[in-house]
Amino acid sequence: MPMSKYQNPVLYADYSDPDVIRVGDDYYMVASSFTYLPGVPLLHSKDLVHWEIINHCVRSLPFGKYEQPSHGSGTWAPSIRFHEGTFYVFVPLPDEGIFVATSDDPYGEFKLHCLHEVKGWIDPCPFWDMDGKAYMVFAYANSRCGIKHRLDLVEIDPLCREILGEPVTIFDGEQIAPTTEGPKMYYDQGYYYIFMPSGGVAAGWQSVLRAKSVKGPYEYRIVMHQGNTAVNGPHQGGWVIAPDGRHWFIHFQDVTELGRIVHLQPMCFHNGWPFIGTDQNGDGIGEPVKEWKVPAEGQPQYKIAQSDDFKSGRLGLQWQWQANPRESFYSLVGHKGIRLFCLANLFRENLLWYAPNAMTQIPQHKTFTAVTKVRLNWEQEGDMASIGMIGHSYAYFGLQRTGEGNCLMLYTGKVTNKELLGEAQEIPESSCPYEGDTVYLRLELFSDKTYRFSWSADGIRYTFTGSPQPLCRATWTGAKLCLWSANKNNVRSEGYGEYEFIHVEDRSGGKAGV
Repeated sequence: MPMSKYQNPVLYADYSDPDVIRVGDDYYMVASSFTYLPGVPLLHSKDLVHWEIINHCVRSLPFGKYEQPSHGSGTWAPSIRFHEGTFYVFVPLPDEGIFVATSDDPYGEFKLHCLHEVKGWIDPCPFWDMDGKAYMVFAYANSRCGIKHRLDLVEIDPLCREILGEPVTIFDGEQIAPTTEGPKMYYDQGYYYIFMPSGGVAAGWQSVLRAKSVKGPYEYRIVMHQGNTAVNGPHQGGWVIAPDGRHWFIHFQDVTELGRIVHLQPMCFHNGWPFIGTDQNGDGIGEPVKEWKVPAEGQPQYKIAQSDDFKSGRLGLQWQWQANPRESFYSLVGHKGIRLFCLANLFRENLLWYAPNAMTQIPQHKTFTAVTKVRLNWEQEGDMASIGMIGHSYAYFGLQRTGEGNCLMLYTGKVTNKELLGEAQEIPESSCPYEGDTVYLRLELFSDKTYRFSWSADGIRYTFTGSPQPLCRATWTGAKLCLWSANKNNVRSEGYGEYEFIHVEDRSGGKAGV
């Protein structure tokens, strides 16, 4: 019988800068998460096509600045390796240094420690050589140190506690590979290989270096590019070998508004060099495939959770906050759903872009409908419970207590400074009185990259409110779906929104996978 085929992308979701390993029959993947915490999601698969979230490698970040949203900062491109019974996840913080999260159980707690305090080092990957020595290859953040085309290698102690000596440059791509980043190091059949994306996120390509010695000299080759396909900038990812010996490469594609989605490519070797995808235009360079034979038949077809009835007693793994998590943000015990408290912002004006307590998740489809049923238990004027989309242009819609009573309020926001604390402006776009305290709120994302809000008193008949909103990416991430309760007057309150459920439905009609 012919093997089933999968369709790319395998995840139409913003798991950017993915890295992947295999341990036995299990595959594990990590991705960037920036200011959204808990950070560095850990995903699991049996076939490289269907994935589930099983953990986060970083619960919180040990710096005061992450008590507030720090857009574009936080956890950048991580790497994952399994060595002598331990999972190592290297996590770069571009402003603070290189950190390492370790665990002997991918479902258990990861412990985070600092490998090296430094600004501007990014995209680290560890490598244990055959002589017992360990190394880290890494890139540089142009926004932090003015370098974007260099890869350096530094020796580290084998337990990944400290660096040993000074870094040496092993590749300078200023002319042939500008914006060189995301290196991943491997050894196979006599060669050291470093996989690296070059040329920038939106329009770059996938390159590989190879050498007979860990410190080089390294040869350079382009192994995959867009070519005649619609997959722009196919790069930044990881190589993995399946139990049957076949080679695969996981990478991302930047689709702007919804971030960096995940593709899976077949890989082979030709004349000692990796070849990724297929040569569709005769130039000798691989191009991404639309579909291919599945890596393994009959494996569990995992899905990443989106909907939530909040009955498990703990927050679902799909949820991340816009800053370090705090117990004061929510309550799950003894309620009909989750209570998100109508908090004031202790640091500044209470806007969604500034809100540490915005509870977010990564959209998993290019079009979808999200419905939540919420009861507003207000305590102070200004208390509000809402659903929204976070991006550089954003909007949220919910039930708010005003001086005239309960109102359905739609706010729109525009980010004017996209980095770190940033700056934003918000205006109320529409409002209408609402007699009750419980309402169904619906957000629909359409194929024209707009979304619109509507409401219902009974969950059956919905009324649109306001105009369609443009979908817009956030800083280094795609747009985020969110639930948010707050006091819009920015006064202390014991009010809360009690969200009984959120139901998210794919409206695209298609699916990745088999």
